[in-house]
Amino acid sequence: MALTKNFLDYLALEKRYSLHTVKAYKADLTILSDYLDEIYSTPIDKANHSMIRSWLVNELNRGNTPRTVNRKITTLKSFFKFAQKEGAVKINPTIRLKSAKTSKGIPSFVTVDEMNKLLDEKEFSDDYEGKRDRLIVEIFYSTGIRLSELINIKIKDIDFSKKQLKVLGKRNKERIIPLTQELMTSLEKFLEIRYSMKTKFNSYLLLTEMGRKLNPSLVYKTMNKLISSVSSLKKTSPHILRHTFATHMLNSGADLNIIKELLGHASLSATEVYTHNSIEKLKKVFNNAHPRA
Repeated sequence: MALTKNFLDYLALEKRYSLHTVKAYKADLTILSDYLDEIYSTPIDKANHSMIRSWLVNELNRGNTPRTVNRKITTLKSFFKFAQKEGAVKINPTIRLKSAKTSKGIPSFVTVDEMNKLLDEKEFSDDYEGKRDRLIVEIFYSTGIRLSELINIKIKDIDFSKKQLKVLGKRNKERIIPLTQELMTSLEKFLEIRYSMKTKFNSYLLLTEMGRKLNPSLVYKTMNKLISSVSSLKKTSPHILRHTFATHMLNSGADLNIIKELLGHASLSATEVYTHNSIEKLKKVFNNAHPRA
């Protein structure tokens, strides 16, 4: 449908959303379109409030979490706002849509002892992949960056004189992250090997052994395997190391606003979830230390 294509082009070219986000929006709209066609024989630009609400209820019944359904609502609101602006629809059917109630879970994280075991005791292979994988763990843990940000780091983004890294985050928003001396040393050693690789992707810091740019699935699988080797957490994705970075920083006394800036969060509310981990730590200390606890 032309309207959907125009909307996705708008997201990619004007709003400059990431490819991953655009794909997610496209998937949501495709699923809704198929549902409307099958149940109501109605195209998406003719859908009304009750039809869309019926689809969202169906998505919940299919096992989608409230958080996932809320993301779909965000997609629909953006789409119909665009459609109304373009004159494709007269009435926006999503105006009265309400978000599904969600329970904020406490982010899982790797303990300090487990991270020390991973970085100091874990035996990585002495070849290029081993050195690269260890560096990836160190970058995630020392900076708290996202997976998409990691694979797009270019060598020029590292400022060795100022000991900082420039990261391109969501909505192409740049932020500067300070680098520890330990990470600086690791980067310098890794670059001695990295510069010997002559490929068309020579500008990127982290490559495959064949000289190609890293893909998310490779990093995901690698981090899953490494984290699982030192932790019993059920979730062992690269994002866990982002949670770990934030939690350890907060537990060591870092200001919440500073952590917000380092993580690249748009609002403080997104960062405040990590305070729950600190509260849990306080409760544990209290229960162990207080005579009447």
